[in-house]
This record gives sequence, structure tokens and C-alpha cells, in this order.
Amino acid sequence: MGLVIVMALFGFFGCAKKGQVPPGPDEVEFVEVEEVVREPVPSAEGVREEELMEESLRAQARQELQDRLEDIHFDFDKYNVRADARMILKRNYEVLQGAPGAEVFVEGHCDERGTVEYNLALGQRRANAARDYLISLGMGAGQVSTVSYGEERPLDPRQTEEAWAKNRRCHFVILKR
Repeated sequence: MGLVIVMALFGFFGCAKKGQVPPGPDEVEFVEVEEVVREPVPSAEGVREEELMEESLRAQARQELQDRLEDIHFDFDKYNVRADARMILKRNYEVLQGAPGAEVFVEGHCDERGTVEYNLALGQRRANAARDYLISLGMGAGQVSTVSYGEERPLDPRQTEEAWAKNRRCHFVILKR
């Protein structure tokens, strides 16, 4: 009886079969199946092209919005929003209200007179004054960011009163549309 069990176990767990050979073409049975209709899968090139087109349209819309925004200007060594600047800010606000979800970056600039540190602080006060006025008109605080470039990015590099007046400004940049 013990020998029968050993033989049964050897037969069950015995040597592994030598490499099995897959069936040849004559031995395979072909079964007809209905044709499966699948939606065409866009190619990677097609998807990328579509993404590029969408980004191009967004960039074009941002640029069109950007072109409608105007800079405001300040008096020498001042950061209060002048009457002419308030009118411009109102127009800028209306432009931005026509573009839901738009976010704007207010850049504060100065002329070259004064120290670098002083002009950075003055530029920040100008940007904050413009931002605060836009918010007072109804713009969401989360839609407006500020930065000061002080005297570092002059619009007009000349050293004349006319050039300095151009450089004392806030410039508005569309971040998101």
C-alpha cells in the first residue's frame, strides 16, 4: 500500500513535462466572431495638435484682453491715484469684468530718481493703490496681484521730464483668462 501511495505521488508531482510545443496552424480551430465596432481613438499627434490649438486660442484671447488694458500714471514721488487714472482704472475694470475668471498682475514702476530701495517701495505702494481701487470697484481680491519693479524696467530710458513721466506708472498684465 505504501508503494502505491509513493507511485501515485510520483505520478502526480513527477517530472516536469518537457517543453510543450504550441499547436501548429493545422491544429488551431478558428471560430467566427462578430466584428466589434470601436470608436476611433485619436492619435497622440491629434491630441497634441488639439491641445496646441486650444492653447493658441487662449493665448490669443489673453492678448486681445491685454491690448485693451491701459497703464495709469503718477505724479513725481506720489502714489495716490489721480482723477485721470481713476477713469482708466474704471475702464480696465469693465474690460476685466467682461472676461470672467481673468486674473491681472499690477506692476508698479518708478522713474530713475531716488535709491533702488526707495523706488521699489514706491512702486509697490503704486501697485497696491491701483489694486485697492480695482477692488473698491468690485473686483475680487483673488483676481489681482501686485509687484514692484521700481526703476528697473523703464518704458523710456531717456533722462528727461517726459521720459520720467512715462516711467511713473502701473502696468496691467493678464495672468489668466
